[in-house]
Amino acid sequence: MRPVLFVSDLHLSPARPAIVERFFRFLRAEAEGASSLCILGDLLEHWYGDEDADDPFNRELFAAFSALRARGVEVCMLHGNRDFLLSAQAAARGGLTLIPDPSLRELFGVRTLLMHGDTLCTDDVGYQRFRATIRRPGLIRGFLRLPLAARRAIGGGLKRASARGKRIKAPEIMDVNGGAVEGLLRAWGYPRLIHGHTHRPNRHVHVVDGHACERWVLGDWYERGSYLRCDSQGCAAIPLD
Repeated sequence: MRPVLFVSDLHLSPARPAIVERFFRFLRAEAEGASSLCILGDLLEHWYGDEDADDPFNRELFAAFSALRARGVEVCMLHGNRDFLLSAQAAARGGLTLIPDPSLRELFGVRTLLMHGDTLCTDDVGYQRFRATIRRPGLIRGFLRLPLAARRAIGGGLKRASARGKRIKAPEIMDVNGGAVEGLLRAWGYPRLIHGHTHRPNRHVHVVDGHACERWVLGDWYERGSYLRCDSQGCAAIPLD
């Protein structure tokens, strides 16, 4: 069977053309040999509503996903903290299948839990409160009723505020909480876990109630790309040149 590939935290935007071009090459090369490509959140730097699907940059990106899908590669995605306003309908028009966070899959005989990973960063109390607030359905409906220019202005302000907040936080606060990880693994029956968000690529093994659970953290695409390749032999993190 062909492998399954995972990426996360690409934060694609026209402001980073070299990484965008590398991602397009990845879709035309490495991804074409897979049975499935799954994006675990933050595909885009921002998404302020489905009107963003008309942006030329996003149209080109969605056309590339549709072309990959036409060649028999499933392309799935779950929301990150930057693109959680992307609707299932807009995703489908762009060649993507939107899946819940978390999602459990059988991956070459191994039960594997997929998630973005931000909900595991429970030590960052301020972020968790902010996340809960901005994802309230009523607030989202009100936000999406605003003119697109107003949404972009608000989103830009929130992004700048987030960047300022990160500069004064201790790095360990923004990483996953070990107890949260173990609780999640226990609740889901001790699966393998794959997630992104923290930008700290690594492989961890958590022993929970006597069960050894593998946890893969995906890397971001700010400086260079990478992906996780899983097949019947297991998973391996692969950096791109």
